[in-house]
Amino acid sequence: MEQIITFITLGVKDLNTSADFYENKFGWKRSDRSSEGLVVFQMNGVLLSLYSREELAKDANMKPNGEGFKGFAMAHNLGSEQEVNDLFAELKAKQVQIIKEPEKVFWGGYSGYVADPDGNIWEIAYNPFL
Repeated sequence: MEQIITFITLGVKDLNTSADFYENKFGWKRSDRSSEGLVVFQMNGVLLSLYSREELAKDANMKPNGEGFKGFAMAHNLGSEQEVNDLFAELKAKQVQIIKEPEKVFWGGYSGYVADPDGNIWEIAYNPFL
């Protein structure tokens, strides 16, 4: 299998609440690939989509109940520690849930974590090795 990720789909409890978070807290623009029941954001080569958690679980023939740590994090990397701090200040002002304040981390970078309305976590980081 070729090493390609085309879509990352987040199963969300409330599509409107999650769309509002990504559009108004993160400031992202909805793609014209969005449709009723599906919100899509064009990333840098990958599409991030929001879809009903119930419907996504049903499509995968699974149960939709999953709480707590989901076993993965998405990352948004910036060019400096100051850019990380500035973005955290902006997100705090928008009342985004802060999971972990930014700090120097064991792998040599600087990062912190925020969560979306469904508890999906985003690492916001400066990685001097990228």
